[in-house]
Amino acid sequence: MPDDVQGWLTPRAVAAEAGVSQEFDLSQCVREPIHLLGGVQSYGALIAARWDDAVVDTVSRNAAEVLGREAGELLGRPVTELIGAEQWALARESAEAVTDSGAAAPQEGPASSGVLPLTLDGEDDEGEGGARLFDVTVHRNGDLLVLEFEPRAEGGPFVFQNFYPRVRRALQKLQGATDVTECCAAAVREIRTLTGYDRVVAYRFDGRDGPGQVIAEDRSEGREPWLDLWFPASDIPPQARRLYARNWIRVIGDVDDRTAGLVPELRADTGQPLDLSASVLRTVSGYHLEYLRNIGVASSMSVSLLHDGELWGLIACHGDEPTRLSPEVRAACEFFGIALSLQLAAVAGREEADELARTRRALAAVLARLTSGAPDDLMRPGSGLVELLDADGAVLLRGTETLTAGAPLPDALSGLLARLARDGSVGEVWSSDRLPEVLGLEPEEAEAEGIPAGLLLLPFNRDGDLLAWWRREQPAPREWAADPSRPVRTGPGGERLTPRGSAAVYRATVRGRSAPWSAAQRVAAGELWREVSGLLTRQVVVLEARNTELARTNEDLDSFAHAAAHDLKEPLRGISNAAAFIVEDAGTVLDTTSLRRLTTVRRLAERMDGLLDSLLHFSRLGQVGLEREALSVDEVLDDALVVAGGRLAEQGVTLVRPAALPRLRADRERLREVLENLLVNAAKYAADEGAGERRVWVEAVRVAAPGRAPEEDEGGGADGGTVTALVVRDNGIGIPAGQQADVLQLFRRLHRRDERGGGSGVGLAVVKRIVERHGGRLWLESPAAAPDADCGGGPGTAVWFTLEEPPEARP
Repeated sequence: MPDDVQGWLTPRAVAAEAGVSQEFDLSQCVREPIHLLGGVQSYGALIAARWDDAVVDTVSRNAAEVLGREAGELLGRPVTELIGAEQWALARESAEAVTDSGAAAPQEGPASSGVLPLTLDGEDDEGEGGARLFDVTVHRNGDLLVLEFEPRAEGGPFVFQNFYPRVRRALQKLQGATDVTECCAAAVREIRTLTGYDRVVAYRFDGRDGPGQVIAEDRSEGREPWLDLWFPASDIPPQARRLYARNWIRVIGDVDDRTAGLVPELRADTGQPLDLSASVLRTVSGYHLEYLRNIGVASSMSVSLLHDGELWGLIACHGDEPTRLSPEVRAACEFFGIALSLQLAAVAGREEADELARTRRALAAVLARLTSGAPDDLMRPGSGLVELLDADGAVLLRGTETLTAGAPLPDALSGLLARLARDGSVGEVWSSDRLPEVLGLEPEEAEAEGIPAGLLLLPFNRDGDLLAWWRREQPAPREWAADPSRPVRTGPGGERLTPRGSAAVYRATVRGRSAPWSAAQRVAAGELWREVSGLLTRQVVVLEARNTELARTNEDLDSFAHAAAHDLKEPLRGISNAAAFIVEDAGTVLDTTSLRRLTTVRRLAERMDGLLDSLLHFSRLGQVGLEREALSVDEVLDDALVVAGGRLAEQGVTLVRPAALPRLRADRERLREVLENLLVNAAKYAADEGAGERRVWVEAVRVAAPGRAPEEDEGGGADGGTVTALVVRDNGIGIPAGQQADVLQLFRRLHRRDERGGGSGVGLAVVKRIVERHGGRLWLESPAAAPDADCGGGPGTAVWFTLEEPPEARP
């Protein structure tokens, strides 16, 4: 048995198969290519014609019965001989309307098809001439246009005015539902009323490949109830689930239908039958037909329920008699499936948002208890860490230290945690509510070894440091429509798939699972990780997880800032121009107050335009790459003086260069921008008149890494390395210590915008970003106002920055 099949089937299912008649092979059922079965349901006919020249490539063998033309007569001939050029053009237009301007139908996501009425000339069933009406479903399949003909059902044409009020009322009931079960209950009632099936159920999957449970049901009198029953995963194998995800609706008119094969059986270009993934007439797997017969079903329809592009569940409809649904009714049911999927997503989103709000409030209370600023506080009694995720216990691994909270840590979990952390992605939540299954253990084995059923962990780094929560097993009783450990056995309905239903309820307890971890709990865990990571950065030299998270966040913020600033400039220019035109065209009739207000509008718009320019520039710094090269800082300083020198001269500021500056590896243009901004800033905030000669110094100093204090250190720092720091300092007005962090923020100025040379408050923020992009750091000093021989007696400001890490930290 292939690995991919054996991996999907449970060991018990494989063992059960071995004890059954060799006529049935469950693994073959799983592997069966149900989209390549080479046939259609016989009540309709299929023609596939080449898109470019309309020549028939494939046709169903029942063409003579349905269309009045033998398959051999149609094959290789233009389809326009059957339907005419005008109707062929309509079919192409219909396909183009649903496949993105004529593009071939995608292989992933829901398939697209269109329906249109077509008329064929010929004899009716009595041998008399006359036009015959068909409902034709069309879709693109690569270079083919597939047309599926269904004879127009009796009862007259479809009247939308009679149909719409019923659909509208049903949709209103869906919108009024407040939870998943209520939504599904409303949907099954309305779909049964619309279609007339004898049983309609809403079926929800337990995970992508898991079993399913009936959560809502509407049935005719006398049929056994299925509500709350579970059905084995093998009832709907993986390839069937993939097709359900591609097609909103699937109809089987008669389980005893004789399939109409295709001519040719195999296509010359692929060597396989025509791909019928998007076909409404596609024939059905013999395994599935036998399954339906065994549960007493003569006809069926399935409507897919999707969430985030994945199959969430099904609306399954069963009829006691063969049932044909018109394309209009199928379209209405498909519309229900789409509407219900959206409503279920909205309900789930609302519930998740409410839970997330509650969890974040609990998280805020946990973080408030971090009084010492150390992660160890999280593990103290009463911290609320365990209760935050409704867990049984929590553990913090850091180096050789293990801290626990809540119930004692199971011995078997200690070694397992480090391995899982190393295998996981740093900073990403990993969780499972069925850990024994993940580890390949039976529930009894896991219980004997002391391994819990649920685990959620957050790796801090590749060294095995992590924070984790765990939960004990919560056995869950389930009522199955069949024994899940025996998906196939000899039974009264046949030798393959045994009947399902409440008459054969199998009660079993699901073991090896805990309560599932919710999306809100995963989010809260991730947010807590970010907080704890911030604490650990003061104790760990390199914390890969934090760097990755910050890089991702900065990229998103840069993209947002750039898009926002760019998009805002156009309407802002419109405001400015409109104000100008009003002043120009109506200036003579406006009063003084109105003119002053319009002038203010223009001035504010121009100021906002400047701020947006600054924001655009700031965001681009986070998006462009650095071009590092070995360069002379003296040469870059000379380039910066081309712009900044004039500002220094205007303010009477003298530049002092005590010694030659070194060579560094940096991006030339970005370093020039840093020096330019710092020199211009120094000119703005130079000492006031009468305070002595105004000066600004630029020099290089070796500082101990990581440079907590900018002290000269020629012999190397105590931590084993030094880096070159550049410092630009002046003898100006200085910056109070409590405001030094503020001036590094975007658009923050310590004076009004028209004081000290004006400006937008972007310069130092730009400098900080460029320095950090180089992997360096920036800090400010503004000593107390005391005489200083070197600085002319003013307090001044010194801006220190590095552009490289110490050699020991480089890869």
